[in-house]
Amino acid sequence: MPKFAANLTMLFTEAPFIERFALAAKAGFEGVEFLFPYEFDRDAIRAELDRHGLTQVLHNLPAGNWAGGERGIAILPDRIDDFRRGVASAITYAKALGCTKVNCLAGILPAGLSEDEARVTFVANLAYAAAELGKHGIRLLIEPINRFDIPGFFLQTPAEAAAVIAQVGSDNLFIQYDLYHQQRTGGELIGTFRTHQAQIAHIQLADNPGRGEPGTGEIAWPFVFETLDALGYEGWIGCEYKPRTTTQEGLGWLSETCRNR
Repeated sequence: MPKFAANLTMLFTEAPFIERFALAAKAGFEGVEFLFPYEFDRDAIRAELDRHGLTQVLHNLPAGNWAGGERGIAILPDRIDDFRRGVASAITYAKALGCTKVNCLAGILPAGLSEDEARVTFVANLAYAAAELGKHGIRLLIEPINRFDIPGFFLQTPAEAAAVIAQVGSDNLFIQYDLYHQQRTGGELIGTFRTHQAQIAHIQLADNPGRGEPGTGEIAWPFVFETLDALGYEGWIGCEYKPRTTTQEGLGWLSETCRNR
């Protein structure tokens, strides 16, 4: 049976980051994830995890100048040294937090860089990262992101991700399957999961349109959760959505889902 993790970048944002761990545990979450831990003291984060009995499920590799619009640097030939330094930082944090999965955002294809050049860099960087992370028992994930939310993002579908994984040839590279991005890209949430299930190591959710909590949009969540159960998915599902009001007021879907399973 899947377990739900609160994405602390998106949820409980009414509180300072370090206070969100307690709120997540109080709401019934057993695990947490977030985009980046690097601006926070890793010992302070670990203390919150331990204090509230939470699992650190996932965080991302450093993704460049996020505030400046970068959404990953893994495809950029002139940022390979930055990427490798980011891998080292991710390992340091993941080990301190007991985190066994790290996600790599590919990045936006810039003008003047061909898709072929970007792919060569991406594959080489992933091979390096998968090997380095694997030495510490940490899985590397790649995430397809829809073209509407991040125009020009290099990796847009699970099929593209599977092709990249085949090129890399590592047994330590997996897909992060975001149901919201898949719904925006092409739907077929369960069919796509079935196709790539062997390579999917983590799932995320949000409803569509609007990226709100389950029940605010068009996705049939009871069917999705029941089918994932039936197909044997036992991993985490990260709740990476934008609450319509406050996080707490929008958690009715979680208590109902848990009550019905």
